[in-house]
Amino acid sequence: MLAKRIIPCLDVKDGKVVKGINFKGLRDVGYPPELAAEYERQGADEITFLDITASLEARDTMLKIVSETASSLFVPLTVGGGIRTAEDMRNALNAGADKVSVNSAAVSNPGIISECASDFGSQCVVVAIDGKRVGDHWEVFTHGGTKPTGIDAVEWAQRAQDLGAGEILLTSMDADGVKTGYDIPLTAAVADAVDIPVIASGGCGSKEHIYEVFAQTGASAALAASIFHYNEYTVGQVKEYLRDMGVNVR
Repeated sequence: MLAKRIIPCLDVKDGKVVKGINFKGLRDVGYPPELAAEYERQGADEITFLDITASLEARDTMLKIVSETASSLFVPLTVGGGIRTAEDMRNALNAGADKVSVNSAAVSNPGIISECASDFGSQCVVVAIDGKRVGDHWEVFTHGGTKPTGIDAVEWAQRAQDLGAGEILLTSMDADGVKTGYDIPLTAAVADAVDIPVIASGGCGSKEHIYEVFAQTGASAALAASIFHYNEYTVGQVKEYLRDMGVNVR
């Protein structure tokens, strides 16, 4: 079995890392290059950098800060936010990203997934899905969680895989920032529906929550922000706990 990955997430707004609850009430927690370097030192397997207002503000990703963040890292860096075209993805990769996450643009133009997979390889293409429970299913939201699409999140994950996505970054809007645990039903449903790796995101408030998502779903990686930003745990402490619980981590 492949080792599970621990991925600190940098949600970036106006050049600063921020954290909120249910995609709202954002507050500054640090500077992206500095936090990324610290998390790598702690043993992070990857770093995810999300320019969370780029799509909403209809602008490009902050490539200068991406470049500065990437220049100090040896672990893979995934960059997302404001990626609308294959050229945007190329620019992010040229700025130092190893993988690029696309969300809103992929929903409005699914062909971008296959175009980017063809141009850069599926391993570079991460499709981010922001899902929220609506009735008896989970609906995809775009533009920083502000726009409902009417699209079923599980079906969209399957289609993204078929179009060439190499990975799914799955965020539960219901759980985001609440710190009561990952959305196990949503994560399990998507992980069971696809063969590509699924990164669980949204709701992590403890090392136990990370164990739960690995024990109860097929997630390949766990994304977390608050517990690392506020120094509740180091990445190393989380990995040590997971090893003690019998989880194969890197």
